[in-house]
Amino acid sequence: MTVERWIRVIAGTFILVSLALGVPGSPLFLSTWALAFTAFVGANLLQFGLTNFCPLALILRRLGVRDGAASCGLR
Repeated sequence: MTVERWIRVIAGTFILVSLALGVPGSPLFLSTWALAFTAFVGANLLQFGLTNFCPLALILRRLGVRDGAASCGLR
């Protein structure tokens, strides 16, 4: 998988987990403050979309994940 796909997978996982921990009706409810993490991930995704800078992308590249050739999945 490419850096961009890992970013989507990790961000989606973080959002789902923080929603499960922050929504009062959830069986995994911990605190409504967990929703702040959802907002943080959303803000990072917005910032990545506007500036094309993502701290997670830097980490993934240092771990050896390759960049994609094109956004349409061409290699």
